[in-house]
Amino acid sequence: MKKRAALPRKKTATPRKRSTRTTRGIDAAEWQARVELAAAYRLTAMMGWTDMLGTHISCRVPGRHDQFLINPYGLLFEEMTASDLIKCDVEGRKLSESPYEVNSAGFTIHSAVHMNCPGADAVMHCHTQYGVAVASQKQGLLPLTQMSLTALSQVRYHDFEGVAEDHNERERLVRDLGDGSMLILRNHGTLTVGRSVGEMFARMYRLERACKMQITAMTGGAELNHLPGEIVKHTIDQGNFIYGENGRGAGGKLMWAALMRKLDRECPGYAS
Repeated sequence: MKKRAALPRKKTATPRKRSTRTTRGIDAAEWQARVELAAAYRLTAMMGWTDMLGTHISCRVPGRHDQFLINPYGLLFEEMTASDLIKCDVEGRKLSESPYEVNSAGFTIHSAVHMNCPGADAVMHCHTQYGVAVASQKQGLLPLTQMSLTALSQVRYHDFEGVAEDHNERERLVRDLGDGSMLILRNHGTLTVGRSVGEMFARMYRLERACKMQITAMTGGAELNHLPGEIVKHTIDQGNFIYGENGRGAGGKLMWAALMRKLDRECPGYAS
C-alpha cells in the first residue's frame, strides 16, 4: 500500500506593520470616534466601494476643529482598526504614531472640509464604478428614480482639476460643496459629509445607489420614463422632510445602528 504524500506545510503569512498606538493616552470620546471610523472603513469594504489603497474617510477629533482622524496609506479598508487610524492636524502634521503616511490627495480633500465646514464632522470620498460613471456624464445625477430624487437637493458639483494634490484647490472644493452634503467630483468620484460617521455613511449609500440605478437604467436599452416636473418637485420635497432634522432618516441613526450590528456579526475586530 502506497504511503500518502505529505501535505506541504503552510507558509506563515508575514505580519503587516501595525501601529503601536493603543487606547493608552486616548480619551473616551476620541476612542469612540476611532471605533466608528474604523467601522466605516470595514463596511465600505463589505459594500464593495473600495479602490484598493485609494480613497479615504475621515472624522474630526471630538472637541477639536483643527485635528482629524484618517486612514494610514498602506492598509486595506477591510483590515482597518481603531488603533490604526492616524491623527493629524490641518497642516498635515501626524499627531499619532504610525509606520504609514497619509495619502497626500486625501489630506487635501479632507483638510479642506474640516478647516472650513463646521457642520461636517465626517467626510467620505469614493471612486466607485457607478459613482465615477455618473461623475463622468455631463448632466450628472438625473431625476430618474426615487433614490436620486430624495438626494438631489443635497447634490453639488466640483470640476476636475487633476489629482487633488494642490492645496489651492481646497478653497474651490469648499465653495462648490457650499450648503450641500453630497458632492460629485466630475470625472473623479463622489464625496459625502455628515455631522456623524453614521450620517456621512448613510448619505454615501443613498448617493451610490442612485448612481448605480441611473447607470443600470441607461444601459438597459429601453426608453427611460422621465417624470413630470410636479412629481419631481414633490419627491424632492419629501426627501428633504424624510432626511431632515425631524425625519425618520435623520442622521442615518437607524441605518448606522443596524450596520454596526451587521459588522459585529460578520467582521469583528475593528474596535481594537
